Amino acid sequence: MRLLDQVILITGSTTGIGEHMARRFVAEGAKVLLHGRDAVRGEALRGELGPERSSFHCGDLADPAYPEQLAQEAVASFGRIDALVNNAALTSRGKIEETDAAFFDRILAVNTRAPLLLTRALLPALEASRGCVLNIGSVLAHCGQANLLAYSVSKGGLMTMTRNLADSLGPRGVRVNQLNVGWTLTENEYRVKLGDGLGEGWPERLPAYVIPLGRLLKPEDIAAAAVYWVGRESYPVTGTVAELEQYPLIGRYTNHEGDA
Repeated sequence: MRLLDQVILITGSTTGIGEHMARRFVAEGAKVLLHGRDAVRGEALRGELGPERSSFHCGDLADPAYPEQLAQEAVASFGRIDALVNNAALTSRGKIEETDAAFFDRILAVNTRAPLLLTRALLPALEASRGCVLNIGSVLAHCGQANLLAYSVSKGGLMTMTRNLADSLGPRGVRVNQLNVGWTLTENEYRVKLGDGLGEGWPERLPAYVIPLGRLLKPEDIAAAAVYWVGRESYPVTGTVAELEQYPLIGRYTNHEGDA
């Protein structure tokens, strides 16, 4: 097993990509610290994974005091931390006309500030274990779409933070890397696109230039990739931002000139 006896905290791990990472990490031998805002879902997942392999911590990362609390609870649960996965994120839609100060601040608080504060709070434990941080970003960090302005800014900031901390924390034995994830078919994404008017079964009707390999990414795909980055196999690599997408982002030609 590739993560045998490692202790890994995953924020936002009661649904979507985070939940799939938790399941995969436990299957690979890790103990996981689950986090989310839905206590019912969190406790149910903890019961499924087993209390000897998992613990659940409920709280809102928008609260600036909560990352310190979560860090203390996490270390106390299994006595150590080998990896932190900053996965939790808000994906609230909003074009510039809809992005006021309160909206912008909440997105940045959860998506960018919380990873910084949690990394800071866990730094002594990560130094002790010569551990690592894996930030879950988005390909939208490079530009983004009009109705995800604040989200895109938050992920751009996270990407810069990853590289900055990798440079500064490497001499202290802590690695920091990031996965910039492309369009992924989570349960929440399916519901969001229904709300956008795409209709039931929309993933099967996507044009080929959007899914050149035949389907959208699945949460399982991201979880499988994350195993390498939170494990000892990726040592000593740090400061990497890896794009998990099915086409190149720079210089891409979408190959749909015949669709007009």
